[in-house]
Amino acid sequence: MHCLAIGHPSSELALTGLQGTQQHSLIVRRFRQQEIKRVILFDTYGICDTMFGSLKPCLHRTLQLESSAYAPEAGFTRPHASRRAAATTKTGKTPKPSKRQNRSSFADSILANTKRPSTFPGPLVLPDDDLHWDPKWPPQSFRSWLHEKERNKPTQKRKKIYVASVPEIGSDMAFMKDWIQANIEAGKKPAKRAKLTLTQSPNLASPDISHFISYLTAFYHGMPIRQLPLPIRFVPWKEKTKNDNNLPTYIGLAIGDRITRIRVRPSPDGTFKGQLNLNDILDAAIDSLPADAYSVMFLVDHDIYEDEDDDFCCGRAYGGSRVAVVSTARYNPALDILAGIDYSHMWPASHCKEYVDRLCAAEGLEPAISEDLEESSPLRAAVDAVVGIALPSTSKDLQALWFSRLCRTVAHELGHCLGMDHCVYYACNMQGTAGMAEDVRQPPYLCPVCLSKVSHAIAGELLARGDESRIDAEKRIWAKQRDELLLEFCGQWKDVGMFAGFKAWLGARLGEQTGI
Repeated sequence: MHCLAIGHPSSELALTGLQGTQQHSLIVRRFRQQEIKRVILFDTYGICDTMFGSLKPCLHRTLQLESSAYAPEAGFTRPHASRRAAATTKTGKTPKPSKRQNRSSFADSILANTKRPSTFPGPLVLPDDDLHWDPKWPPQSFRSWLHEKERNKPTQKRKKIYVASVPEIGSDMAFMKDWIQANIEAGKKPAKRAKLTLTQSPNLASPDISHFISYLTAFYHGMPIRQLPLPIRFVPWKEKTKNDNNLPTYIGLAIGDRITRIRVRPSPDGTFKGQLNLNDILDAAIDSLPADAYSVMFLVDHDIYEDEDDDFCCGRAYGGSRVAVVSTARYNPALDILAGIDYSHMWPASHCKEYVDRLCAAEGLEPAISEDLEESSPLRAAVDAVVGIALPSTSKDLQALWFSRLCRTVAHELGHCLGMDHCVYYACNMQGTAGMAEDVRQPPYLCPVCLSKVSHAIAGELLARGDESRIDAEKRIWAKQRDELLLEFCGQWKDVGMFAGFKAWLGARLGEQTGI
């Protein structure tokens, strides 16, 4: 383990070559003498653990349930509780509880969830978050989603979600393997971390496609998830031109017997040697849609960009065309030190009030009044579950962390294919994100509004037959089965923070529900 201590009066103190006990003793001594203000630990994989102001781990005693003090500064106003409740209904009006005494309806259960901030807290809205840059993003209610003209309804003939494996790189395109390896030292330096010397990124294989299929089978329970049964590979393009960086101007993406031209450029920030154009890949995806496909998700290991003004893009969905693309590149944990990710405050610990207040204080703001008054709740259970999770220390650990981030994004982009817009009602898997630091702070679950949409699309439109009461019963069954499947999946990845937290959140939520 290597170490860099920031704040030493003469220079930044690199504590390399010392054994763990020696290193720890020196850090403690210099910290107590106020010569060290911040300690960064990183191993040969480039993974870091950052401690601010204390060598003791944060215990996350109080949780932030509402938007932060920065939200009004950014111009964001969260929809009122009554509007959030109304947003879960077909009519767009505040729902009334069911008159049935023995069993509540699915709508009753959704309504109850809107009143549980320690289950579904508000979006944090921290500096440089998506809602900081676009605080007036219009909310999409269940009613507006339901009447969206471009929304594609799943049908019995078109209900499968296909996931395409990353394109094969053959011997004739072997040079493209170098484009996957991140050059961390060439990447833009993180703010307030000058003179930070890092190792190259590890040569990790991206997560296996079978993991994504298993997760999506639970997340979009009721829709068959299949691997796209077509060979996918990169091939040379017929025009052999090169750009100023000696990269080919174009490469070909072969899907089955179709070849699409893909534009290539160098990464503007130098993190990767080459980037592929997102829009060209989406065009190739549209051409490959099987007749029985509801949507297709394409995974690529290369860095991607959408237009010339972009530094990079992590993914995009064309909902109307039912295709989505996600790049694995920027989610690689080896890049975390560039993104300034605080490992101790990724979701669910991102709702630690002390952490939120610290980020707001850096902007000169007083802490918002927000208290976690419940001793036990799904969010509290999730936070407690991740406190003892160790930092990733092996290639297997890193791959698991990498996968946990990607599966959340893959589910998000497929949500756009279902017609869902970015969510502003709650902290939710369908929130927009402005970068990796925000991405790892967001939850994997769907909020009550977005769950209303997905439950209707699958249980209401695809699976159910009959009147409203029959559809309501189908939704209740579907939602419970979905939670149980997700709970089972997360149990298989219990050593990964996001999955450990999600498992605890799901378990506590199943315990508090009465109508689903």
